[in-house]
Amino acid sequence: MERYKCIEELGDGTCGTVYKAINLETSEIVAVKKMKRKYYVWEECINLREVKALRKLDHPNIVKLKEIVRENNELFFIFEYMEHNLYDIIRERQRAFTEEEIRGLMSQLLKGLAHMHKNEYFHRDLKPENLLVTNNTIKIADFGLAREVSSSPPFTDYVSTRWYRAPEVLLQSSTYTPAIDMWAVGAILAELFTSYPMFPGESEIDQLYKICCVLGTPDFTLFPQARNVARLMDIRYSDIMPANLADLIPNASLEAIDLIKQLCLWDPLRRPTAEECLQHPFFYGNTWISRPLEDPLQLTMDSIGSQPNLELNLWDFSHKKDDCFLGLTLAVNTSVSNIEMVRKTGSRTQDLMFCSDYEDEAQHSVFWSLLPCEHRGIPSPVESSLSLAFSSTIPHSTMGVPQSGGFRMPSLQPNFLTMSSHFQQQQGHCR
Repeated sequence: MERYKCIEELGDGTCGTVYKAINLETSEIVAVKKMKRKYYVWEECINLREVKALRKLDHPNIVKLKEIVRENNELFFIFEYMEHNLYDIIRERQRAFTEEEIRGLMSQLLKGLAHMHKNEYFHRDLKPENLLVTNNTIKIADFGLAREVSSSPPFTDYVSTRWYRAPEVLLQSSTYTPAIDMWAVGAILAELFTSYPMFPGESEIDQLYKICCVLGTPDFTLFPQARNVARLMDIRYSDIMPANLADLIPNASLEAIDLIKQLCLWDPLRRPTAEECLQHPFFYGNTWISRPLEDPLQLTMDSIGSQPNLELNLWDFSHKKDDCFLGLTLAVNTSVSNIEMVRKTGSRTQDLMFCSDYEDEAQHSVFWSLLPCEHRGIPSPVESSLSLAFSSTIPHSTMGVPQSGGFRMPSLQPNFLTMSSHFQQQQGHCR
C-alpha cells in the first residue's frame, strides 16, 4: 500500500472504512476500502462474494474494482473514485430534481442492475448511499451483500437497509429473488421526487405498517414461505386502504406513478425486471413538439407490422375561441392480429378507415372519430391534425412500449375515421 496515500475518510461501514486516496505513481485519485477483519489466506480474499461479483460485472454503471491488496493480513480494495453518493445529493440539494434528471439517473441505475441480474447476481442492499455519482453518471457500489441468483436457500433474513427492504425480506421469507432489488428501485424512484424516504419505518413491524399505509394491507397468502407472517396478519386486521400515490408524490407524472406502483407491489412475482422497466413509458417521456395548426404535417409511412402496437400523440388543445374542437373515441385491443389502413384522398379532404379481423365483434373493433368542428357551435378557422405511431412488435410484458416507426395524417377534415356499425350508431356523440 506504499503506492497509495490516504487523503480523507469518506465513510465507515460494517465491513470496512472507505478513504479518498491518491496513487503516488500515477497521481490518480482512487477510493480505498480497508476491510475491518483480518485475512490470513489469499484464497479467502479472492473468494469473497464482493470480489467475485465485481470481477465478473463490468459495466459503465457498476463501480470498477481496480486492484486488491493484502498487506500484513489486512485487505484493501482499490476502486475508481466517485465524487458523491446519491444520499448526500438528495439531502444537500436546494431544489427538487426535474423529471428529466430523475429519468437520466434511473435509466442508468436500471441498466447497471439489468447487467447484474443477467449475470446471475442480485445486490440485496440497494439504497441511495450505495449509488455513487460523478458528473451525472451513477454507479452501483458496495457489493458486500451481493449473492448469486443460483445460490441455494435459505437466504439471510437481514439484508438491505430497512427503508428499502422488500416485504418478503421483512417477513423473513426463506427464499427471495432479484425482485427485492426492484422493490428498492421503486422506493428510490419515489424518494428522488419527494426528497424523503417513502417507507421510513422505525422498526421492522413499523416498516410493514408504513408499507401498508401506502399500499394497503395485502393478502398474506402471497408469502407462503414467510416465517413471520403473523406480523402481517396483525396489521391486516386494521384493514388499511391504499393511499393515492399521486397525492403522496404530486410532482411526479402519471408514468412515474405507474412505474413506482409496479415496482412496489406486494407480490414479488408481479414486479417488473430491470429490462422491462427500461421499456416503460416513463423513460420515453413526452417528446411531442407543438406545431402551429396551420403548418401541415407530411404523411409518411414507416414499416407497419402485422401486429401493431398503437400510440397516439396529440398536442394540447386549449380553450381559446380560435382553437378547433376535437372529439376522439378510441378502443384498442392489442390482440387484434391485423389492421389495415385504407386511404381515400379528395381534393381537400381525407377519409381513413382502420379495419380489423374482428369486424363483427364490437369489443375487438378499432375506431377513431374526429367530430366536426361545428359539433358544439365552435367555428373551425383552421384544420386539425392527428399523429399516430405504430410498432411492428408487441412485447410480452405489459410494461413494454418499444420504439416505433410511424406515419402522420395531416389536415383531417371533419367527417372521419369510423370503423364499425357499432360506432356509426353513435355518430355525433362526443367522448
